[in-house]
Amino acid sequence: MDSRQVPPFTAILITALILFFVGVTGLVLIFTLTVPTLGPRWLLFFLVPLVFSGIALPFVWLLNRRLTDRLVTSPAVMVREAVFFGIYVDLVIWLQFGKVLNFALAFFLLAGFTIIEALLRWREQSRFNAGIEEE
Repeated sequence: MDSRQVPPFTAILITALILFFVGVTGLVLIFTLTVPTLGPRWLLFFLVPLVFSGIALPFVWLLNRRLTDRLVTSPAVMVREAVFFGIYVDLVIWLQFGKVLNFALAFFLLAGFTIIEALLRWREQSRFNAGIEEE
C-alpha cells in the first residue's frame, strides 16, 4: 500500500484563509481609501488573484483528493492550480475593463490554462526516479 497521502486539510485551509484575508483586506482598503487611479488599479490586479486563489484552494484540495488515484498531488501543485485560477480571474477582469471579453475568449483562456496544467502534471508524472521502488 502506498504511504503517500493527500496533504492534511488544515494546512490547506490555513493557507487559503491567509491568502483570502490578505486579499480581501487589501481590496477593502483600496475601495475605501483610494481613488481609481493607475496605482490602485495595479494593486487591484495584484490582490484579486490572492482572493480567488484563497477561495479556490479548498476546492482544488477536494478535487485532487477525489479524482487522483495513482498520483498523489503535492501541496505545491495544489497551490499552483489555485494560483492559476486566480490568474484566470484576473485576466477575465482585465479583459472586461478593456471591453473585449466575450464567452468564447473566456472559454479559450480557461481551456488554455487547463492544457498548461495537464502538460505540467504529465511532465511531473513522467519524471525518472531511479532510487524509488514501487511495492
